[in-house]
Amino acid sequence: MGGIVSNLLSNFRNTIIVSTGVAVLFLIGYGMHYSKANGGQIDAIYWQAVLRWAHAFVGILWIGLLYYFNFVQIRVMPTIPAELKPAVSKYIAPEALFWFRWSALATWVFGVSLAWNRGYLLDAYCFGQLSHDPKVAFIGVGMWFATIMALNVWVFIWPNQKIALGMVEADADAKARAAKTAMLFSRTNLLLSIPMLTTMAMNQTIFG
Repeated sequence: MGGIVSNLLSNFRNTIIVSTGVAVLFLIGYGMHYSKANGGQIDAIYWQAVLRWAHAFVGILWIGLLYYFNFVQIRVMPTIPAELKPAVSKYIAPEALFWFRWSALATWVFGVSLAWNRGYLLDAYCFGQLSHDPKVAFIGVGMWFATIMALNVWVFIWPNQKIALGMVEADADAKARAAKTAMLFSRTNLLLSIPMLTTMAMNQTIFG
């Protein structure tokens, strides 16, 4: 039995498959309970819960990697001996950036889908001016911060990281400029992330 568990946990893909499978069983269980309590119907509220779960999962992956880059990699990289840096720039960073950019996109898509499903998407992007509802204004600020952050990933961070990491042909000066630009936009996302997360957490708790 221990060998089976060890083999499962030693394989990243299988671990994710099993974990996701258990999560799906939970989603089905919640759906069955909700349907039973709701006269046999599955309505928008259940799908809002599913979207919120998906949004939270990919959001944790995105922001977790953002914090890894800023709390660890960017700060520690200058202290790594030159002969060891290729291990980060050629292997770790490209893999991390793959999950980073796609989780950023998925977080935005699920977040927008949730706001649309709940009926406040346009109002939130207008800072609650359509409804004059302060809770929509608060979440609107958070949504704009998240949107700017996602755009930063795809428009500035990823293109410049490709240059800095040598995935795009460039000379040493261009690589240095690209690394600096990517760092500054990554730090911008770090700056925006904490107030953004505050609006998400507080709105859900205070306003529901």
